[in-house]
Amino acid sequence: MPLLTRLIPAPVVVDIRPGALDDLVGVLADERISHSGRLAIAVSGGSGAKLRERLAPSLSGATWYEVGGGTLDDAVRLAGDIKAGHYDAVVGLGGGKIIDCAKFAAARVGLPLVAVPTNLAHDGLCSPVATLDNDAGRGSYGVPNPIAVVIDLDVIREAPVRFVRAGIGDAISNISAIADWELANRVKGEKIDGLAAAIARQAGEAVLRHPGGIGDTDFLQVLAEALVLSGIAMSVSGDSRPSSGACHEINHAFDLLFPKRAAAHGEQCGLGAAFAMYLRGAHEESAYMAEVLRRHGLPVLPEEIGFTVAEFVRAVEFAPETRPGRYTILEHLDLKTEQIKDIYADYVKAIGS
Repeated sequence: MPLLTRLIPAPVVVDIRPGALDDLVGVLADERISHSGRLAIAVSGGSGAKLRERLAPSLSGATWYEVGGGTLDDAVRLAGDIKAGHYDAVVGLGGGKIIDCAKFAAARVGLPLVAVPTNLAHDGLCSPVATLDNDAGRGSYGVPNPIAVVIDLDVIREAPVRFVRAGIGDAISNISAIADWELANRVKGEKIDGLAAAIARQAGEAVLRHPGGIGDTDFLQVLAEALVLSGIAMSVSGDSRPSSGACHEINHAFDLLFPKRAAAHGEQCGLGAAFAMYLRGAHEESAYMAEVLRRHGLPVLPEEIGFTVAEFVRAVEFAPETRPGRYTILEHLDLKTEQIKDIYADYVKAIGS
């Protein structure tokens, strides 16, 4: 009998709705997650700490660990603390840095992770990757997908608006990333995982085409689902290809060249995606993407996040070095400084002010 299907690594629970946090205790009591109630819960000193006061009385078997930041050292320290106990699962409660630290720590000690994000800044909340600052700048570490994801849209509404907007940029950048993957397939023969591409593309398109904004519950629902689906798409393909192309190379270049001034991940990815679409000749798509990003209050020009045109040109030229072996429109065109300047000037005219 031939194998007619394949197994897809995905959470056993995905709960995205207003008030979802009210049922977190029930989710954690699932026998597939915790049979004893002994949980290690990683929280930040900000949003996570506030929710700790709300949840702690119902989680008597939990041990709470406050994580100072989003560095590799923080994650290794958390793993060491957790290893000293006897837990069924790790819960990451807070922003992206806390979720990534919890993912890394859970993987290091061999425990399942429950992700409870308090903002929607990027698609790392359900991805098989933990992004952590290290001595070399920033690194990406492979980890298992969360076993459960709980997103309370009421909590998301209380997050800083900029963080939610950033998630929009990260989700929309999927469209550019898939175009890069298809380019690599045509030029280099790189194999495309059709299912992963379909999931990531539709997640990006759902956010791009939605008429609502961050004040609308239905839009937040679509955005949260899109970010979860982006993470699942990466699990399906086994790498970040479905959600990371030239857009993310430009983002990484900002992070590496200007580590003290870099903007939010999703802000840089959205800008990178709009410019990458223009580079590949998809001018109408680029203009529409820029229009949507603007409508949501996201940057489409480098000066809107504090960079000069010269710094942006430098970042675009350096970007291919951030992902050796990855083929995108940047590697394909192999642009030099003056070419990037000229194309950027045309991009600015095309998207308008």
